[in-house]
This record gives sequence, structure tokens and C-alpha cells, in this order.
Amino acid sequence: MITKLRNAYYGWYILVAAVIGMAIASGVSFWVLGYYVTPLEEEFGWSRTLLQTGISVSLLVSGLASPLAGRVVDRYGPRRSIIWGTIFTCASYVLLATTSSILEWYLYFAINSFFRGFMFYIPFQVLISRWFERKRGRAVGIMAMGFSLGGFLMPLMQQIIDNVGWDVSFLFAAAILAVVFLPLGLFLVRDHPHEKGLEVDGEPAPAGSEGRRPGMFSGLTVKQAMRTWNFWVIALAFATFFFAMFGWMFNGTPVYESMGISRETISVILSLQALGGLISRPTFGLLAERIPSIELASVGLAAIMSVGMFLLLILHDSHLTLAVTLFLCCWMIGSAGGPVLEPLILPKTFGLAHFGAIMGTLFMFETIGQFLVPTVGGAIYEVTGAYDLLLVVNIGCLGLSMVFFALAHYIPNPRIPSPSLRFVRPLVASLVARTEPQHQFSNGAQVGSANGAGAAQSGGSPMESGTGQRG
Repeated sequence: MITKLRNAYYGWYILVAAVIGMAIASGVSFWVLGYYVTPLEEEFGWSRTLLQTGISVSLLVSGLASPLAGRVVDRYGPRRSIIWGTIFTCASYVLLATTSSILEWYLYFAINSFFRGFMFYIPFQVLISRWFERKRGRAVGIMAMGFSLGGFLMPLMQQIIDNVGWDVSFLFAAAILAVVFLPLGLFLVRDHPHEKGLEVDGEPAPAGSEGRRPGMFSGLTVKQAMRTWNFWVIALAFATFFFAMFGWMFNGTPVYESMGISRETISVILSLQALGGLISRPTFGLLAERIPSIELASVGLAAIMSVGMFLLLILHDSHLTLAVTLFLCCWMIGSAGGPVLEPLILPKTFGLAHFGAIMGTLFMFETIGQFLVPTVGGAIYEVTGAYDLLLVVNIGCLGLSMVFFALAHYIPNPRIPSPSLRFVRPLVASLVARTEPQHQFSNGAQVGSANGAGAAQSGGSPMESGTGQRG
């Protein structure tokens, strides 16, 4: 067993790090945002709309920072981004724990969202896409399990928020992120397979080669991608899809509370959602390697989620238990592709050379819709006294995403250029120099073939080498 672990492809260790990182980061952030609404509302007397607008602003800041985070990851590597992003994110959680006014809530949450993008999600997506190609589907599916595992932190976070204090929960988040992320970034994460003398998917590098270097990845730049129809259709597909999906992740707790479900029961329900993701997401990732079109598969996922929300909408007044059960079943299947879709669709459409920057730019456009989720949800509740209209809005967004994903399938992919010649030429010259026969003459000079790939080597001048060749 120990021998097998030692001989295992290092990419699987990277994947384990990504799963752990996704679980911890999502567990102290996305999964528990809804738990802060009631305690802060009671302690400071802020209206629900005002409170949730602060979270909306933080989401907008996160989206606007995503292109920068993507460029940093592409240029300096995921490892550095994770380390420094963790340091500043932990500091921002300490600031959040000192919140005493609505302006501080807005400012500190915005700072937290800005730096969290450098340590979480984009770096891990780039890492997995660099380390896996043929097995990328199963790899991103396994990585997405981390997002589901984060749901199991909810009962602990809920207990800390309700029984110890919301401010202590922020300090706990800072501590656990530092303890987990910094060792992963410093000692385990490596940016490219070539750092371990490997090729993508674990193939050994050819003799005398250092593997596929970062510059050898092909793909469109951000500007080139944004000039294509593909980018904008995919952006609209993800924006509408994640508006509904993220909207439920944030508003799910208040929605359940409005239906008369206790917070303890809600923790169990959300943990069941997370448990379902542990099964559905790696299963979808494995199937994705055999599915001809991920875009059409995404249409099916959106349809299943919309059916679940529709059933919850029409049944919760008369058959609450049945409505929640049916919704959970549809959610577990429909959300299976959530964190999996982007690393499956983007590299095959735009290539890997600037994957981080393209994903970050795409996030910016996705967030334009997502940052409205908390504000819209709070406003709907204050005006109507219920969240039924929010479910209708989510169903409509999922319907639009189905249309855009279908369009993305039928639009031809752009032509991806080959890697830059400034990386190819030295590689070709090096290979030619190693493979062409060398001819040695009586004066000790070595001369390659007529194409000049093998440089003349002699103790004398180049002219002397030439004289030796003529002799």
C-alpha cells in the first residue's frame, strides 16, 4: 500500500489538496452566509434588505476581482496565489469579527470577498486542468466533492454562530483557513506536472525533456475569447444557471425558515444536500468523459433543478415534507454539474494557455447577476412576506440557461492557435541537437548536420573547425 502511494501520480495528491481546500473554504463562507442574517438583524436592528445588500456588494467585488485573480494565477502560478490569498483572507475575517456598523459590514465583507478569490476556486480549477486532461472529468468531479463536503461544516458553524457568537465564527474561519491552506500551499501544491518531471495525466516525460512547460499550453487570450460568440453565450448560460443555484445556496435557509422549519432541521436538510453532492458530482464527472456534449448535459441539469423548484413552489403549503423531499432529490441531480461545468467547457472551447484569466473574466459577468441574489431575496420577502416569487424568478433563470447552453452546443468552437513559436523553436532545436548524428574529425571538432542544429565544438576558432571539416 505504501509503495503504491509513493508511486501514485502526483496529480492525485494535488486533487486531494483541492478537495480539502474546497471543503474548508466553502464550509466557512458560501454554505453559511444565510446563518448570519437573523443574528445580525437582531443584534444591530438592520433591515434584512440592508443587511443582505452588504453581501451583494461583497459578491460584486468578488466578481470584479476575478479577472485580476485569474491573471495572477496564470502569471505567478496557483501556489503563490493560494498562499498570499490565504494570508489576506484570514486577516479580513479578523476584521469582520470587529464589525460594529453597517459601513464596516459592507467594507470588511468586500475586502474578504476580494482576497478569497485568490485562494479559492480559481486556483484549484486551474491546478486540476493543468494536471489532468484525459481524466479531467473524473478529477473535477472529485474536486467538486469538496464543495459538497463543506456542507458538513454547517452544523458546527451554526452552533458557533447561534450559541457562541457570530463574531467568534469569523475568528474560527480565519484560524481553520490558516491551519489548512498554508501547509497545503507551502508543502504540497505544485503548479505544473513538469515540476515533478511528469507529463499531464501522469505520463513520464520523454527522455531529455522536462515535460510540457507552462508556455507550451495552447489557447486564446482573454481578448481573443471575448471576440467570439462562444464567450458571450457561455457567459449568459453560466450567469443565469448560477443565479438560481447560488441564489438557493444563500436564500435556502431564510426560505426554509419562512416555511416554519427550525434552524436545526435546516442544518440537517442542507447536510443531506451536501451528502447528495458527494455522490452525484463525481458520478457526473466520470460520465462527462463519455458525454459527447457537456453543453447539452447542462440543459438537462438545469431542467431537473427547475422541476424541483416548481414542485417546492406548488406543494410546500399543503405537503411540506413531500415538497422538500422531492426538491432535494431534484437538487442533488441538477446541481451535480455545478462546480464541474466550467473546467469541462472552457478548456475545450478556449484552450488552457489563459484558462485562469478567461475563467476570472467569466466570473465577473456571472457575478453581475449573482450579486443581486441577496438583495432581491430580501426585498421579495419584505414586500410579499414569502419567498414564492423568488422561486419563480429562479425557475425563469434556469429556463434561460437551458436556452443559452443549447446555443453554446450549436455554435462552432473557435480555432485555437498552436503554442507560441518562442517556446517551440528552442524545443525543436534542442531535440534536433540531441537526435542528429555528430561527426568528429581529427582535430577534435564536432559538427552536426547541414541545418546547423548541432553547434561546432572545438578548442580552436570556428574557422579552424571549418578547416578540419574540409580536410
